[in-house]
Amino acid sequence: MTTDLPAAADAAPDAPAPAGYLRLFRVPEFRAVFLAHAASLFGVVVAEISLSVLVYRLSGSPLLSALTFALGFLPYAVGGTLLAGIADRWAPRRVLVGCDLLCAACAALMALPVTPVAALLVLRCAIALVSPVFNGTRMATLTDVLGDGDLFVLGRSLLRIVSQSSVLGGLALGGVLLTVVSPRGALVITVATFLCSAALLRLGTRRRPARQAGRGALLRTSLSGVRALFADRRIRVLVLLLWTPPMFAVVPEVLAAAYADEIGVGTAGVGLLMCAMAVGTVGGELAAGALLTPTARSRIALPLACVTLLPLTGYAALPGLVPALLILLLAGAGFAYTLGVDRWFVDAVPEELRGRAMTLHSAGLMTVQGVGAALGGAAAEAFGTGVTVAGAGVLGTLCCGALALAARANRPKGETGLTAI
Repeated sequence: MTTDLPAAADAAPDAPAPAGYLRLFRVPEFRAVFLAHAASLFGVVVAEISLSVLVYRLSGSPLLSALTFALGFLPYAVGGTLLAGIADRWAPRRVLVGCDLLCAACAALMALPVTPVAALLVLRCAIALVSPVFNGTRMATLTDVLGDGDLFVLGRSLLRIVSQSSVLGGLALGGVLLTVVSPRGALVITVATFLCSAALLRLGTRRRPARQAGRGALLRTSLSGVRALFADRRIRVLVLLLWTPPMFAVVPEVLAAAYADEIGVGTAGVGLLMCAMAVGTVGGELAAGALLTPTARSRIALPLACVTLLPLTGYAALPGLVPALLILLLAGAGFAYTLGVDRWFVDAVPEELRGRAMTLHSAGLMTVQGVGAALGGAAAEAFGTGVTVAGAGVLGTLCCGALALAARANRPKGETGLTAI
């Protein structure tokens, strides 16, 4: 167990330091968290592809194969709401390591030749159920590792960039892997990645006490935390501001195949349309984190939130492939607004609620994207793809504008960055 790692305060997040993400790796604990994140993320991507292929081979059902992906999202709302109390009631390192070990055990059972399709789906659901607890606890732990200042913002951003990058390369890498090993063999690799993540977190991070002592029912603790968070108007507005753009931005991604068909491009065009916004998001966050000061990121946060979805209105003209890609890149770059809002969010949440707050945020983010995808698909059936994406841009921009005004109205006295709107 590591006992001599520097405290978050020693990282001096607000002291003059070289700009950019590299200074994060001066903190030994963050290096462990970062490597654990990369390992577990790779395991999740491999499991999703392998399980989908395995279920299809065993059942011959496209519906069941697709359901394996859906089960990666659907339990988030349940786990994030009903199990959120775990993130604050138990020592964070114990929660993180325990979640990794549970996921490793589920993946190991999936890899067994005797495991039937129904059990595979249940095990996939179990992994998804604990994912928001793990993600929320990890994000709350970042405030202990990096402090709650600019280093936290950059650390959270870097983990998010790694996740976005997995969208670009992870699925392709997993597909290549399945040409070398069987789906069940790939699931064994997933077991190894979860165990690697657990070891990194156990040996590379400090043991810290639970954020809130309590022996009441877990369900009551979880729901009371959710009520307390949403009862605070400022926290409620900031959470909605973090959820709303992703809810609308998912629409062009899920309609990429339909739009490609409308404008007459092939499957290569579909792949480009699905990846373009993620590329813009990664580029925007990297630029904002590396080139802008914390004050500058705060000042542009609300204006960016208001306009990030506006480029999607260009879909109304049914532009060709290249203009559509530029629209998506520009919309994705606007997600750099999250670096400013993340700072306000962590400042607004009381210390004893941070684990539940981060868990709720993680679960809600996945849930609203699922809702947005479903609503976008339904709208496209009635109005067509171009009109639906453009409508998402208009409606999303109006919602973000209203939330930005509410955030400005509820800012604490002396907070910077909210006067530009």
